[in-house]
Amino acid sequence: MKSKITFFIFALVLMSINAQGPPLEAQGGEFIFNPQNKECLTNIQRQNIIGQLDENITQLRRNNELAFTASTRGNHPLFVWPVQKSSNSPYNEVWGISNYVDHNQNSPDQLTDYDCGTRTYDTTSGYNHRGLDVYSWPFGWYMMDNDEAEIIAAAPGQIISKSDGNFDRSCDFSTTTPWNAVYVQHSDGSVAWYGHLKSGSLTSKGVGDMVSEGEFLGVMGSSGVSTGPHLHFEVWQDATYTNLIDPYAGTCNSLNSDSWWQTQKPYLNPGINAVLTHSAQPVFNACPTTETTNRSDNFDTADNIFCALYLKDQAAGTSVNLKVIRPDNTILYDWDFPLNANYFSSWWYWPFSGVFDMNGAWKWQATYNGATVTHNFNVSGALSINENTLESTSIFPNPFNDIVYINSQAKIKKTNIVDMLGKTILNFVDTSTLGIKELNLDLLSKGVYFVILESDENEKKTIKLIKN
Repeated sequence: MKSKITFFIFALVLMSINAQGPPLEAQGGEFIFNPQNKECLTNIQRQNIIGQLDENITQLRRNNELAFTASTRGNHPLFVWPVQKSSNSPYNEVWGISNYVDHNQNSPDQLTDYDCGTRTYDTTSGYNHRGLDVYSWPFGWYMMDNDEAEIIAAAPGQIISKSDGNFDRSCDFSTTTPWNAVYVQHSDGSVAWYGHLKSGSLTSKGVGDMVSEGEFLGVMGSSGVSTGPHLHFEVWQDATYTNLIDPYAGTCNSLNSDSWWQTQKPYLNPGINAVLTHSAQPVFNACPTTETTNRSDNFDTADNIFCALYLKDQAAGTSVNLKVIRPDNTILYDWDFPLNANYFSSWWYWPFSGVFDMNGAWKWQATYNGATVTHNFNVSGALSINENTLESTSIFPNPFNDIVYINSQAKIKKTNIVDMLGKTILNFVDTSTLGIKELNLDLLSKGVYFVILESDENEKKTIKLIKN
C-alpha cells in the first residue's frame, strides 16, 4: 500500500510540473499559396465567356425567361461569404484570402487594394487583378478531393451561364484550358463570376434556373489558369462587363462607394483554421499531388502524437494559448506560443511522446484572437497505478460484432463500457464464483469504446474495443 501511495503522490507532482509549456520548439512556419501571379483568364478566354454570356441572355430574353428587367431594377445585392465548409469537414474554417481587386491601373508592381494596401497583383502584360481570390487552407488538394470547401451563391439570382468538365488540377499558368465556372445575374442586373471550380462538382441547375442566397454552386478547384484550389470571385455592375465592382468599401476603392457585403469582413482575418492531431508530420507535396495529411484521432499511449495548429492571417506580436488536456480535465500542458511574423497562412506542430498517461478522450485546444477551438483525440494502452497484475487479461474478438469474451486468470467482478468522450454507457457486475466471462454489447453502435475491467482484488485494466 505504501508504494502505491508514494507513486500516486509522485504522479500528482509530475502533473503539476507538466501543466506548463512543453520542452519543445515549434516546427512548421509559413505556407505560401500561389507565389506566382498571372491573370486568372487569358484575354481570349475572357472574350469567349462574355460572348457566351451575351448569347445566353439574348436567348433567355427571346424566350421571355430572363429574370432581370430594367424596369424592375432594384438596389445592388448584399453578399454573404461565397465559401463554406462542407458538413463532413473536420476544420474550424477552410479558407484564406490571397488577393483583392487591384485599383492601381498602372503596372507592373504598382498595387493598391481597397484598403490602400498591396494585397493584390498585376502583370507585366498590363493586367490588374479583377476579383477576390479565396484559397482553401489547410490541405487544399485534400479538401478538393473530398469536397470539403464549397462555393455558394453570394446573393440570389439567375444562372446565365456555366462551364463544367474542364481539367481541374492546374499547377501552372501555361494552360489554355478553360475554367469551370458559374455565372449568376442578380435582380439589379449585376453579374457575379465564380471561377476555378472542381470538374463535375457544379450544381445540377442550368442556364435560366434561379438560385437562392447561400445555395450550393460547386466545389473549390484549380481549373483554368491556376496553381492551386481557390475561388476567383469577380463582380460586374451589369452585363456590359465594362464597370468592375469591388465588393469591399474602403478608402482606396475607386470603383464603387459602398460595400456590397451584408457584413464586410476585416482586411485581415486572424483566426484558427484547424486544430488537428497527426500520426506523423503532415507533408505538403508538390502541386498537384494531394497532401499526405497523416491525420489521426486514435493513438496508443506509446505513439508519437503530432499536435498541429493551422492559422490564417497570423499577426506578428500576437500569441496563441495552447493546452493539452487529459480525459479527467487536468492539464498536461498550458502555454502561450508567440507569433513573430505576419503570414497569410501558417502551420505549427509539436510532436509529443511518452507523456500520455491516461486512457480516454484527450483535448488539444487553441485560443487565438478571442476564439477557442478544441480537437478531441483518443489514447489507449496506458496502465493505471494498480493495473499491472492484469497484463495477461485479454478480450476477443476485437473488433467484434455483438459478444466479446474475457480471457483472464483473475476473477473479473465488474466492467464499465466507456465511450470516446469518457462517458460510461454500460456497466456489468457479477458476484458469482466464476466472475464475468463474456459481455453482450449488441446494443452499442458501431465505433470505438473502452472497457474497464476490475478484478475481485481491485486490479484494473483498460482495453480499447472496436465494434464493426
